[in-house]
Amino acid sequence: MSNEVTLDRIDRDILFHLRQDGRLANVELAKRVGLTPPPCLRRVKRLEEAGVITGYRAAIDPAALGRGLEVLVDIEVYANDQKTIEAFETTVSAYDEVIEFRRMFGRPDYFLRVAVADSAAYEVFLTAKLGGLPGVLRMESHLTMKTIKSDG
Repeated sequence: MSNEVTLDRIDRDILFHLRQDGRLANVELAKRVGLTPPPCLRRVKRLEEAGVITGYRAAIDPAALGRGLEVLVDIEVYANDQKTIEAFETTVSAYDEVIEFRRMFGRPDYFLRVAVADSAAYEVFLTAKLGGLPGVLRMESHLTMKTIKSDG
């Protein structure tokens, strides 16, 4: 959070309902959390301004975009100089196929979620993009059989 905010029960309730439905009208949100609309809207604005609420997004079926195959990738790097690490992170962040990118403590060094059309598209991504990057020591792919729970 950019500004320190203490969250009370009502704030947490507001966040719960907005996570379930970010398009929830303020009148309905107020009713669900036990407030009238004006103080509810003030709380939402305060949570937005404090950086607790960072944005609103549409949840989209990846298959509808031609990205029905999701692969989790562990990457270990051998480079330890800042220039190579920064170049690696900048390059991987720019790939459209990468929908989540994390630097980890311990091993692996990085964790990626990659969304592509199919296994052939993933092979192209892996060999033409990831495989040729400087500093990459090892990559391990994990294909998703079934998503049990996803929060975004």
